[in-house]
Amino acid sequence: MTVEEIFINYRTGDGEKTAALIDQELLRRYGRDRVFRASRSITAGQTYPDKLLRRLRGCSVLLAVIGPDWINFQARLRDPQDWVRKEIEEAFACALPVVPILDGRRMDRLDKAQLPPELARLADIQSIPFDTADPESGFRRIADAVADMVPGLPDLTQVEPVPAAGSVTNSVGDVSGPALQAGTITGDVTGDFGGTVIKDSRGSTIHTGTGDINQNTRHVTGGRHFSGDGMTYFEGDNQGGVRNRLGRAERNEDDGR
Repeated sequence: MTVEEIFINYRTGDGEKTAALIDQELLRRYGRDRVFRASRSITAGQTYPDKLLRRLRGCSVLLAVIGPDWINFQARLRDPQDWVRKEIEEAFACALPVVPILDGRRMDRLDKAQLPPELARLADIQSIPFDTADPESGFRRIADAVADMVPGLPDLTQVEPVPAAGSVTNSVGDVSGPALQAGTITGDVTGDFGGTVIKDSRGSTIHTGTGDINQNTRHVTGGRHFSGDGMTYFEGDNQGGVRNRLGRAERNEDDGR
């Protein structure tokens, strides 16, 4: 089910290019299902008025892109059937936050005297300037406003990347002494480990502490073999497994000193 959160309102011929830029950035941040822009979101064959108003009522904020000539479309702004006006009026009726986006560095705040009474509230709302010569600044302001008005909206640009298959990740807190990470080990493992697990080792291994060592060494035949309590040495290829149990070391007579 599509759940848009952000509705982009704009007038064709005045601000649609900026609306498309904002749409592209918001799609990158929040995903396609979170942003509605009529020319992209309504596909051929769909009933335009019903779909547009239904989507608007399900959104959490409306961004009204106000271009340089926006206020000059007086005949349209005073026409109750004008879609730019109708969308803003519907947002007001649904108590949705409306954020005017002033398109261009020379854009002034809206003058209430130049607006029809139904849209007069726009002049009292804090707006966001958007300069296409410095779009990143405008994107940042818009993203901050959206984050405040739509709590919990996930920002895809802040999500940690998924580790590649076969990679190893960890989270280690305070550690006193060496830390061993499971995975393929291609070098020597040294340090004071109070219990050691070695998997797929291609180098030297060391075990300290009490407990068993279960070591499987494949394809080892011939060569020399030394064993004893606490050590196992193979040279050659061994076709079987190796299991070595470490017992308690014998105490010397002078250990008690």
